Formats: sequence, C-alpha cells, structure tokens
Amino acid sequence: MNILFLTNHLNIGGITSYVLSLATGLKKRGHNIYIASSGGSLLPKFIEQGMVYIPIPIKTKQEISPKIIISKMKLSKAVKKYGIDIVHSNSRTTQVLGCLLSRSVKIAHISTCHGFFKKRFLRRTFPCWGQKVVAISGQVKEHLIRDFRVDQKDIEVINNGIDLTKFQMPNPKSQMESKKKLGLSEGPVVGIVARLSDVKGHIYLIEAMREVLGRIPKAQLLIVGEGKMKKELVKSIKNLKIEKSAFFIPEVSDTKEVLSAMDIFVMPSLKEGLGLALMEAMASGLAVIGSNIGGIKSLIKNGDNGLLVEPTDVLGLTGAITELLQNPAKAESLGRAAQGFIKENFSQEKMVLETERVYLECLNGLN
Repeated sequence: MNILFLTNHLNIGGITSYVLSLATGLKKRGHNIYIASSGGSLLPKFIEQGMVYIPIPIKTKQEISPKIIISKMKLSKAVKKYGIDIVHSNSRTTQVLGCLLSRSVKIAHISTCHGFFKKRFLRRTFPCWGQKVVAISGQVKEHLIRDFRVDQKDIEVINNGIDLTKFQMPNPKSQMESKKKLGLSEGPVVGIVARLSDVKGHIYLIEAMREVLGRIPKAQLLIVGEGKMKKELVKSIKNLKIEKSAFFIPEVSDTKEVLSAMDIFVMPSLKEGLGLALMEAMASGLAVIGSNIGGIKSLIKNGDNGLLVEPTDVLGLTGAITELLQNPAKAESLGRAAQGFIKENFSQEKMVLETERVYLECLNGLN
C-alpha cells in the first residue's frame, strides 16, 4: 500500500511519536509511507526511515482555514503522483483535510482520535471522521459514541504500541549515571513526562511532593516537558519552598534517559486518552502512579502493576508516592508487573498489524 499520513507538525509530542512508530512499523512490512505536515524537529527521524516528506501549510487549529484548502490542492496532485491508496489523519484540522481529499480524489480516509474533543458545533455538524476511526483506548471510543454519536461499527480500538526494544529496567549503576547527567543528586527521583498543561495535573503532584519531602527529605521531583503552565508551576514550587528539590527539563525526543533516572513515575492527569509516556515508563520497569481516569485506568491495575489515585487527590498522591519510596521491594515488584503488562498488550507490532487490517477493510470497502 501507498499510505499518506497527515499531521499538523512533527515536533516532540504524543501524536508525532504515534505516527513515527506506526509508520516505521508499516514501512518494515513493505508499505510505502508518505508524511504530509508543516515539518518540525523530528522530521529527520522520518527521513532516516526512508519516508517521503510532503510539506504543507497545515500548522493551524482552525477547522475553516485557507491553509486547509491550500494543503488539499497540493496533496491532490501528490495523491495522483504517488498513487496513494489511503490517507490517515491525526488531528481535527487534518481530519477536515483528509475528508476533503478523500472526496475529491476518491481515496480511503481513516482518522485516529488521540484523546477527548470538546463538543463544538462544527465537530458535530461536520464530523469528517473518515470511513473508520481508530480510538486509542476504550474510553476514547465511549467518548466518540456518547459525545459525537459516531456509529460503533465505524470505530476500531487500537491501543498505542511502543518499540519495546528501546526500554529496559535500569540497573543501579546506569541509574546513578543518568541522575548525574541530569544534574540530580543520589536521592530517589519522582518524575513526570508531559506537556506543561493544567489537564496533566502537575500542580497536584507538586503539592504532594511538599508533603513527601517532609517525610523523605532526599526525594527529588523531575518535571520533563514544556508548555504554557511553566511560570505558574515554578511559582507554586517557590511558594511551597521546595525549589531545591524540584527540577525542570525541556521536552526530549527520546525519553529513555530521563526515565532511567527515575525511581517512580507519576501521571496525575485530569483527562488522558491513554498516556504514551506512562506506557514507556511501564515498559522501563518503573513503579507507576496514575489518576483513576480515562485510558490510565486501562493501563494501571491498582495494586497489581501500579497504583491509582483519584484525580486532584493530593493526599492520595502523597500516600502513594511515600508508600513506594519507603518500600523499594514493592516498587520493584509493581515495576516488573508493569513491564510484563506492556510487553503482552502494547507492542508496536500489534498496533501495526491491527492498523494494517483496518486499512485493508477500508480499501475493500471502496472496491
């Protein structure tokens, strides 16, 4: 198949990681992969894999935008030039683009829903989901049915998959080396990898860490990511007087090194479609703590492969973090169980094969 992926940009983030992982897997299976996007810092990784890049001016959040029309005109020519069989969109604006493209040049279109959309009028009036919608978790599927009345038969739940060969449990020596590289001390590290947005719940983790530090003074908080909330989070850390124990690191293209420095990974989100960083932490054998919401509760089985707390529950977070830091044996046991769970259920290969099946069903539907 000749497969065209649409994405607004190729900067660090969950959607770019998803497209890179899926496209790489499909490329290995013999498919020709084309990426249409406004570009970004991770573009070289796509080029290295032998994918064809088609630049389009799609860096917009507006569903009705001249950029979508210009992109559609350019891609109509590319579809014919490269003999594209299927177009796969990955955001609301690229869904609109994919829908227009599908209608004008008569090719199959599917989209992936990576999280939860707001119930806006245009989304309900002009859905543009494509012939099939891939939901990254069962909770996202329920959201599509409940809030947008997408027909259940048009939705396929295909969980994000990750390259398991990249992640492994760190040994004490490599962990200390990673801590040193990041400017951390030898004390236990509680970490989070997520964009700095209020929906990710950083503020509750910061408040919990003040209490944790009262019990475990050598503990450290590592926050990896960038976003509009940074100033507010820095201010909160100063107000709580824990700035000597809290560290910010910009977003990273490869999470392996930052994860290897952590002892516990926390994802205190208020909403979460699935949680790619959480999956990577689990694949690394880290003990994990997450909010009992969305796709997180499909990953973490409380007391089995991690701990769940209610969203915004600072006391619950404090107790969970303290429990694991004070009981390394339990943390290690949960981490091993988490790693086994990811290996069994969320491999890159499984995601690729299931998505390939959906492509073939769509193509057969056109014939």
